[in-house]
Amino acid sequence: MTATPPATSRTAWLDHTIGVLRSLLIYRRPGRQRGLQRMYAEFVHPGDLVFDIGAHVGDRTRAFADLGARVVALEPQPQLLPWLRRAVRGRPGIAIRREVAGPSPGTARLQVSRRHPTVSSVSRSWVQSLGQRNRSFQHVRWDDEIAVPMITLDQLIAEYGMPRFCKIDVEGLEAEVLRGLGHPLPALSFEFVAGALEITADCLQQLAALGEYEFNLIRGERRGYEFRDWQGGSDILAWLEEHGERLGSGDLYARLRP
Repeated sequence: MTATPPATSRTAWLDHTIGVLRSLLIYRRPGRQRGLQRMYAEFVHPGDLVFDIGAHVGDRTRAFADLGARVVALEPQPQLLPWLRRAVRGRPGIAIRREVAGPSPGTARLQVSRRHPTVSSVSRSWVQSLGQRNRSFQHVRWDDEIAVPMITLDQLIAEYGMPRFCKIDVEGLEAEVLRGLGHPLPALSFEFVAGALEITADCLQQLAALGEYEFNLIRGERRGYEFRDWQGGSDILAWLEEHGERLGSGDLYARLRP
């Protein structure tokens, strides 16, 4: 006779299931892939190498692969890995790794939100403070913790080569990911969140130390840039400090100046 799992296990399973379904509804909706490929075509060409740091359920990994890129995708959450693998099934040149990127190799503690896995984070300070600083996160609970291996971007470069583009979406750890990078990348993107713009400022400072970058911004999950002309780091930060509160979150795109 099979033992009935305890109520806490059933609750955790239900929360994980709801969280995964929420992510699939958001990131697998019809038409999304066409929009992603149009957006990334500026940066990614056939044969290029791309790093997807924080791959989640694989929507952007798939877009990179369908543009003809080789992709190294990092995703530490075990409940998301089957969906990530399914998203890119049959596509060659994709390496999926259950790791986080950070400032140094080792082990990290991932704070998991079962019902909102897209905001699971290694940054304990980000998790503890963001609910008070950003109203969009007031309902989020981080209710689990798992140990995950950590690797640096420089280690990935040593193993795979220099990526043409790197997407970083790691919920408050963006600056720490860049601390593990000692080489200027041709182009990259990283998330910003209202209430945590000090992390964005840290990222901009680190990129300025690596090379001469220019920046643009995409609000939320939109597909168009905010500015017709690419901006300097100080200009984009000043704009975010004035307008970021009403945006909530989005992505900054950086490219080396010609």
